This record gives sequence, C-alpha cells and structure tokens, in this order.
Amino acid sequence: MTRPAVEVADLLHKKGDRFIDQSPWLNFQQLSALRAIARCRTAALGGHIDQCSRCGHQAISYNSCRNRHCPKCQAQARQRWLAAREKELLEVPYFHVVFTLPHELNPLCLRNARILYDLLFRASAATMLEVAANPKRLGAQIGFIGILHTWGQNLLLHPHIHCVVPAGGLALDHKSWIRPKYAFFLPVDVLGSVFRAKFVHGLRKAFGEQKLSFSGSIAQLANPKRFAAFVDSLFRKPWVVYAKPAFGAPTQVLRYLGRYTHRVAISNHRLLAFDGERITFRWRDYAHGNKQRKMTLEATEFLRRFTQHILPRGFVRIRQFGILANTRRSASLTLARQLLATAPKPPEACPTDAAKNSTWRCPHCNGEMRIGPNLSACQLASRCRPLDSS
Repeated sequence: MTRPAVEVADLLHKKGDRFIDQSPWLNFQQLSALRAIARCRTAALGGHIDQCSRCGHQAISYNSCRNRHCPKCQAQARQRWLAAREKELLEVPYFHVVFTLPHELNPLCLRNARILYDLLFRASAATMLEVAANPKRLGAQIGFIGILHTWGQNLLLHPHIHCVVPAGGLALDHKSWIRPKYAFFLPVDVLGSVFRAKFVHGLRKAFGEQKLSFSGSIAQLANPKRFAAFVDSLFRKPWVVYAKPAFGAPTQVLRYLGRYTHRVAISNHRLLAFDGERITFRWRDYAHGNKQRKMTLEATEFLRRFTQHILPRGFVRIRQFGILANTRRSASLTLARQLLATAPKPPEACPTDAAKNSTWRCPHCNGEMRIGPNLSACQLASRCRPLDSS
C-alpha cells in the first residue's frame, strides 16, 4: 500500500501545540496518545539500522509508538489477533449485529466514557444472551465477539458495538447444536427493546450510586428530577439494532472481522489534503445512500473530533461473551465441534528465524534487509553520522 499523502501526525506537528493550548479539557490519556502519534516512526523513539545481507546497503527504520489509537500501528496487532481467532472459528455461517446508542447520550458519554461504554458492552451482551436463550427465539447458549467503535465516518461521536456471532448455539442441555429460526439470527425489534431497558436500568443505577459526572452543557442533569425526565425521554424513541444476514465460510469471517478490529477513528489513507490550516478527508454518508463525500475542517476541529475517540487507559474494546468468554471458550468450542462434527483448525506453523529477521527487500539488489539491534534516539543519532556523511 502506498504511503498516504497526509497523516494525522502531520496535523499534530503543525497544529498540535495550538490545539492542546486551546483544549484545557484534555486528560492525561488523551495527551499521551497525541504525543505518541506525533512521535511515531520518528528519531525521537529510536530505531534500528537495517542492512542488506547481499550488498551491505544500510537504511534506518524508526520505532513505532504502538499506541492503540495511532493510525500507523494497528496492522501487526490486527494480524496477531486474527490469527488467534482463526483457531476458534466454527464451521457455521456468522451474523453481524450492531447496537447503537441514541445521540442524546453523547454529551454524557464524553464525560463518563469508561462507565457508559462499559455499560454499553454489558447491556448489549446481556440482551443477546437473554433473547437467544428464550425458547420462543432460539433457546440456546450463544457466543459472540463485541467490538466497540465510538465514531461515525465524519468523526462525530457515534458509540456502537459490532457483534459477530456464529449462527446458532448450544442447546440448554448441551446435547445438540440449535440453528437460528430467523433470517437475521434474532428479531431486531425485540433486541432493541430489551437493549434499551437494560441500558436505561444501568444508567439509573449509576446515577443512584453517584458514579456519573455532570459538567458544561449537561450540568443540569445532576438534579434528580432533571435526570429522571431525561431518562424517561429515552423511552420515547426506538433504539437502533441493526443486523446483517449470515455471511460465508470462516475464512470470510476473518476478512470481515479485519474491517472492524483494531481500527482507529480515521485511517491516514482517508486524508486527502492539508494546507497547514485546513484538512480535507473522505467520508461515507450512510444517511444518503452510502455516497462518498469530502469534508474540510479546521485542523484544530479535526483534532478535537479525533481526540474524543481516545479511550480511557486500560479499557478493553474487544470482548468475547457467552460460550466464547475466556473462562469457558475452550470447553465450549470442543463441545460445539463435536456436535457439529467438525475438527479444530491445525495451528499455523511458527515462522522461521530467517522470516523473523527479514523485514523488507533491498532497493538496490533486492536482497533481504536484516534488522539490526534496537537503538535509543541518542545511540541512533551517533551511529547514523557515518551514514549521513557517506
């Protein structure tokens, strides 16, 4: 893939200091992520000197920041995660179900990200498990992967959970595999009603336990009567649960999952132009027929939108539930495969030492470029002087 014309780091180098000075609301985690992205793959993080095994050509490779919000640092993490999930796939179709919070909750999410995003996970997971266990719907124990995204294509706040779920589940007596009765796995209108009830119940509980913070435009919600009226208003509109029909074989599931795991709010390849003040990027307008559009924003506004999607420290944004939960996954998958009469995929062969040490091909002779020892920024600067002067 060719290098993008513009990167988020470019905006931070040019306008990052101004944005930080104008944004007293930034927390430590957000500041740390922005600094990491700005320094990613620069001399500030050190690196190593690659050398061609054939002609001796040398080239500098700078270290990555490895921050999970960095647009340049997710590819390897995604591949490792997908390789682990490959061993857990069942030979059944898979469904994609999405739970979305109404936009009225956005201001509350910004000030209570950890609490509300965790509640979003718990409410959506409990909804899926409860509705699936109902004999009138499926009557089975299911398992699924939940992935949190907080953004829309225009970078505005849009919290939602992507669930990827095998078609069916274990019978309650664990003697058979039950296949779905509905074309979209479970009825979305039922899922939406149950999800709304569970989330609102959790929201009321968090308020009663004084776990929520209120400031700025939502300061009035600290008043119990105002908060109760706000919560009641959430019941006057449907909560959106979206489902796609089953899609193909397990190999397709991996490619599908790759679109959603380890993503950041916007990839560098969607950035089109930056004139030093304003940034133009591509976005898909789902509200108007999935049309591709262009949007131009002031750099500081773009950074504000980007920063609101930086998650709290240690918050887990990919979780597994039901029979795929960590404590029961191995036994449940073994039983499911027995009932489906399939065998687990053999583990992939470990890469050889040569493959581990080879990073890319020499631009002069096409030989293997071998990774040298890791060097700090100071060590790299002193080691690189002969290279620069030659």
